[in-house]
Order: sequence, then structure tokens, then C-alpha cells
Amino acid sequence: MLDYNEIRERKVIVYEEEPWEVISSHVFRKQQRKPVNATKLKNLITGRVLEYSFHVSEKAAEADITKRPAKYIFQKKDEYCFVDPKDPKNRFFLKTDILGDSMKWAKENSELELKIFTDKNGEERIIGVAVPNKVSLTVTEAPPNIKGDTATGGTKVVTLETGTNINAPMFINVGDKVIVNTETGQYTERDSS
Repeated sequence: MLDYNEIRERKVIVYEEEPWEVISSHVFRKQQRKPVNATKLKNLITGRVLEYSFHVSEKAAEADITKRPAKYIFQKKDEYCFVDPKDPKNRFFLKTDILGDSMKWAKENSELELKIFTDKNGEERIIGVAVPNKVSLTVTEAPPNIKGDTATGGTKVVTLETGTNINAPMFINVGDKVIVNTETGQYTERDSS
């Protein structure tokens, strides 16, 4: 159990019997009253965001979230196909609304980690996928450079092999590999490997 002041950013707590990630927290006193922790929480199942203030007497249970490897095979409409890496015959599909935006950084035939929430009854539920903080992806489309564009250090929109668009420096061309920060969705550097 976490005390009211231990409920901080990046922690995942159980609230209303579902997993919620703490987006922000701020412990303060309201005039001469007891301190409170004003938090902003995001439901990891529905994506709903709410603000809640934990008082001194309140506690929250830390959510039981485990990770399990899975191989991402392909996307079909609004579903993603995965297999168990140890048993390739064991295929299963997950909806886009469960996995969220993180799949836009995943390449086909890559191994990822599924985030699994275990509730108080011991039932497991897949609530998302964990992608690395930085990924290397190949540029499939990029507008041509025009002489003089690079003088101001401008950027252009390029398309990656996953179909995602990002802003990249003018010197990036089709076929280049770039490293992208998956948390911010921004170009980091050219991949020279």
C-alpha cells in the first residue's frame, strides 16, 4: 500500500478496481488544513483521465502489472496479430483501442512486451504494450531537398516503415535509418549502424 504522499508520477495504482497511471502529483496544504496530494490519473484500460486528491488518511494499492513477451506479426484493420514466441501456433489478436498509440513504433515480426494487469480475483487482462524508449526505423518517404532549405536548419515531414509521420532534419532521405524517441514521437538522430 502507498501512503498519500508516495503516489507519484509514473506509479500505477489500483483505483475503482482498475489500473491507473499517475500522470502528475502535487502535495500541498490548503490554508491550515491537513496536506493533500492533488493527482491527475489516467486509466490504463479506457484511457480516461481524471483529477483526484488523496488526503492524509488515504492509501492506494500499487497495481500488479507484469510483462510477457509476444511477437508482433501483422496488423489487420483495427486488430494486431501476436504469437507466443515459445509457441508460434498460439496466435491471438488485440484491438487497437487496447494497445493505443504505442503500436505506431512497432515493426512487423518484432518482439515486444505485453503489459498485463492482474486484479484482486487473479484474473489477467492485457492493458497495453511496452515499446523501447528509442527505436530505429527506416524512412520510406521523404520530400526532396531544395537548395537553400538547410540554411535555417529546417525540418520536413518523413514517413517511416511503420507508416508513422515525424518531423526530421532536411538531410534525411529515403532509405536512411533514424532513431525516434517513442515517448515524445520526435527524431533523435540518424542511425549509423
